[in-house]
Amino acid sequence: MKRALITGITGQDGSYLAELLLAKGYKVYGLKRRTSTQNYENINHILNEIELISGDLSDLSSLIQAVKLSLPDEVYNLGAQSFVADSWTQPVFTGEVTGLGALNMLEAIRHVKPDARFYQASSSEMFGKVVETPQNEKTPFYPRSPYGVAKVFAHWITVNYRESFDLFACSGILFNHESPRRGIQFVTRKITDAAARIKCGLQKELRLGNLDAKRDWGFAGDYVKAMWLMLQQKEPDDYVVATGETHTVRRFVELAFDYVGLNWEDYVIQDPKFMRPAEVDLLLGDPKKAKEKLGWEPEVSFENLIKMMVEHDLKKYRGMK
Repeated sequence: MKRALITGITGQDGSYLAELLLAKGYKVYGLKRRTSTQNYENINHILNEIELISGDLSDLSSLIQAVKLSLPDEVYNLGAQSFVADSWTQPVFTGEVTGLGALNMLEAIRHVKPDARFYQASSSEMFGKVVETPQNEKTPFYPRSPYGVAKVFAHWITVNYRESFDLFACSGILFNHESPRRGIQFVTRKITDAAARIKCGLQKELRLGNLDAKRDWGFAGDYVKAMWLMLQQKEPDDYVVATGETHTVRRFVELAFDYVGLNWEDYVIQDPKFMRPAEVDLLLGDPKKAKEKLGWEPEVSFENLIKMMVEHDLKKYRGMK
C-alpha cells in the first residue's frame, strides 16, 4: 500500500486529493496545524479513513517528525497562506509559510525519506504581470503580490533540490481552480454564495473589485488528478495545469446570476477597497505539455463549474428565508 502525506489537507485541493488517493488504495496522512482551530468541513466525510499529524510548515522539526511518522512514498505540499489579498497585510507570514514552508518540507524529506516523491503547489500568480500569452513552463515569472513572490521562491527551491540532491520533486503551476469547497473569501465563491443568498432574500448586494481581470478557471477536482499523474512519471518535471480558456470576473458574475434568474447589474457594486495594490490583469495557461506527457485534460467546463458552485450554495440557503 502506497503512503502519502498531504499538507493543507483541510483545504479545497487537499480534500479532493485525499479522496482521489483513498480511491486508489493509498494510506493517507494529513498535516494539521497545532496552533489553529481546524475547520474539517471539507474532510469530515473521510476523517475515519485518513490519519492527521500535528505540524506546521514554518516549523522544520515538526515536519521531520511528520515524515518519520508517515514514511510517505509521496508528499504533496498544498499548505500555504493562499489568499492573495491577505498577503499584502501579512507579507512576512505569507513568506514564511508559502515560501519557506516548501523549503522546510524539502529539508525534512531530504534528511528522513529522500526516496519520497514531492509535489509542490506552484501558482499562475507567479506569472503576474505576464510577459507573454498564453503562459507555459518557460514563461518568465513576474509576480505582483507577496503571495506570488513567495510561490516563486517555493517553485525555484523545488527545482534547486531536484537538481542538487536528485530528489524526485515536481511543481504543478496550477491556474485558478475552483469548486463548492473554495473558501468564501475567494472571489469565485464570494460570487456564487452572494447569487444564492440574494436569490433567497438573505442579501441585497455584492461588492467586488476589478471586474475586468481575466482568469483561466477550472475545477479543482480535475486538477488534483494532474498532481497525482506528475508523481507517477519516470522523471520529475514541472507542468502548467490549465484549461487554455480565459474569462473575466464580469463574465463569471453574469453566469452565476443568470443561473438564479437575476440580472447581475441590479446587485453588483464595484468597490475600490477590493482593488489590489498591483493587479494581475490576464492569466491564460497553455496546458499542452500536461496533455501530451501526462495525458491530462480538464473535464468540467467553465459553465458547469459555475453551475455546480451555485447549486451547492442554493441548496445551503434554501429554507432559510
